[in-house]
Parts: sequence; C-alpha cells; structure tokens
Amino acid sequence: MRHVPAPNTQTAASLHAFAALLTDEGRRLLADLRDHDPAQELATATRLRRDHPAELVSAALGQARLRQRAVAKFGAEDAFRMFFTPNGVEQSTRKSVAEYRAARFAGLGIRSVADLCCGIGGDAIALARLGIRVLAVDRDPLTCEAARANAEALGLAELIEVRCADVAEIDTTGYDAVFVDPARRGGRGRIFDPEAYSPPLSWAVGAALKAPHAALKIAPGVPHEAVPDGAEAEWISDGGDVKEAVLWFGTAPGTRRATLLPGAHTLVGAGLPDPAVRPVGRYLYEPDGAVIRAHLVADVAERVAGGLIDETIAYVTSDRLVETPYAAAYEITDVMPFNLKKLKALLRERKVGVVTVKKRGSAVEPEELRKKLKLDGANSCTILLTRVAGAPTMLLGHPAHA
Repeated sequence: MRHVPAPNTQTAASLHAFAALLTDEGRRLLADLRDHDPAQELATATRLRRDHPAELVSAALGQARLRQRAVAKFGAEDAFRMFFTPNGVEQSTRKSVAEYRAARFAGLGIRSVADLCCGIGGDAIALARLGIRVLAVDRDPLTCEAARANAEALGLAELIEVRCADVAEIDTTGYDAVFVDPARRGGRGRIFDPEAYSPPLSWAVGAALKAPHAALKIAPGVPHEAVPDGAEAEWISDGGDVKEAVLWFGTAPGTRRATLLPGAHTLVGAGLPDPAVRPVGRYLYEPDGAVIRAHLVADVAERVAGGLIDETIAYVTSDRLVETPYAAAYEITDVMPFNLKKLKALLRERKVGVVTVKKRGSAVEPEELRKKLKLDGANSCTILLTRVAGAPTMLLGHPAHA
C-alpha cells in the first residue's frame, strides 16, 4: 500500500491529453471517430491533423480504439459515451456482471457504497443507476479523471463522488457497504496469490469487516481454503465464461453459490458429498464453469439423478434428461477407448463432416484432432475427450434438449 504519488511528467502529459478530449472540440472529434476503421488509422490521422492539433488527434484516435474494444463489455450505447484507459478496458467489470452485483446490493437495502479501487467506474455506474450513492476511490490520477468523466457523461455525477487517494486512507464509516476490486495484474501478467493483490486480500477482508455489508471481487481461481470463514463465496459466469468470484460479508456466511448470467440463475450449495462414479449412461452433463469453480458438481448431479464418469472429472452422467441451466446436456451414442483410427472410420461411415470437440482430463488438443480427422459429410457430431474410470475415452453424441 502506497500513498498517491505526485503526477510525474508522463502522467501530467496524459492528464493534459485526456483533458483535451473533454473539450467541445475533443468531443466532436470522438463523435466523428465512432465508426472509424483502425486499418485506415494512418490516413485518418493525416486528414484530421489538417484541422486539429496533432496531440488531440492522437488522443482521440487512442480513445476511439478503446471505445470500440469496450463495446463488448459495456454495450455500444454506453461505450461510445464513456472514457477509458487501456487498463480500464482490460480490468473493468463487464456491465452485465456489475448490474447483477449492484442489484444484490440494492436487494440488501444498501443506499451507499464505498467503491475502493474503482477503476474507470464500471461498478460505480451500475450502483448509481439503482439510486445508490457511491464514493469511488482510486489512486491513479488518470483513472480517476476517466471515472469522473464517465459519471458526468452518463448523468450520474450527483450520485458518484470520485476521490483520488490511497484506499488505506479512506474512512468508510457512514457507508452501508464497501466494495473492493483489488488489482490482480502486475508487470508479469495475472497475479494468482491473493496476498499479492493490490491491495492484498487480507487488507480487503479487514476493510470488509468494518462495514455492515461488503463484497470483494477476486479471481475465480482462488483456492477455497483462502475464503474466510465468515464470507459467502460466489462464482459468476456470463454466457458460459467464468468472469470472477466475489466474497460477500453480512449475507450468508459459509455459503457457496454459482451464478450464471444472463438470467441470474443461482445454484446454492447444499454441502453434498461427492457423487459416486458410475458407468456412462444415456446422457452426459457438462456443468457450467462457475458451478465447477464453486465445487457444486454434486448439486448438479443430484438434480439430474446422476453420478460421475470418473472421480477426477467434472462430467456427470445419467439415464435421465433433465432440463437445467447449470449444465449442458449431451445424448451419448458411443463410448469408446481413445483410438484415432477407429474414430476416423466411424465418422467416415456416418458421413460426419462437422464435429465439435470438447475435452476434460485429456492431453489431446481439439484443434489438432480435428485436423487429423479429415472430415467429409453432411452430418455433425460432438466428441468429448475425457477419462472414464481412469481410462482415456472418447464419447460421441450430440446436444440434448428436454
């Protein structure tokens, strides 16, 4: 934990360039660049510099690129009104996830939140849109300017106060809840040790325990043994991709849950023992990644009256087809020991020209296998490369729908 540094020459230049984007000229330039083609950027820059300062053109082109990247997280309506930094686009919470978390806060009766390590303000925006007052804190001056500009651009400045400070110096007394989103990337990429976060997880937990309610955003791969006893742990996926884990305080201590977006389907763990291993049945269920991360495969198995195909593999098998949002179901037609020659012959016989290859517990790379199959035909098939009772196995089938 360090004090907020005084702006150096590079930071001052970045702040100056950012401020130029907030002028009327800068905003008009950004509006003109909304649909620009990055492949034509050199020609675009040359044309724009005839009528605008070179520094402003460079800043506007950089911001236009960031806005285009941000559409995937924030949607076009917000992304093309907001302001970003490179780290802000990379590390900010996806809009759908931020909205879900803000709704959970609102459901707890929360009216004010201290958002520590707020970044460019994605979570603060979601909270403020539900009428929650937010103190948004970050130690980086440029990031704070972006967060402040975003609050103004989206009409939320009255609800979001942005403060450039070290989060360790912030008094959260008087706020209903604390939200902490520590930096989980360093100079060498992702940080896996929670105590190497900035700020460390132990500090974030300490800050959480001082508030009536709190949520700490952490990496989804966090070891379960690192989850504090008094916390509820929630793993969140969006569109099938696991996005994050959240430690909640003041809610349901000891609870483990998996939440799947869109739709906010939430599976709460019942503390079930691991399912028994059984032979592959007619159907195979592939649990969502958030379910697996939350260690709730047993809860899915109970819902579909199934068991595991291998004690180390998170595939559930059953003779019943049960509709569930927590796992994708496949009807299995063939169970075979892994053998490339036999697989090619079978697919040729069935005139399979399109395959979806999935793997769990197999060293075979799907793309390499697809190249070796030399497919030809009008039919399709799903191939699941895995282990069954410890043996490398191929499962063939197709998606099943109840």
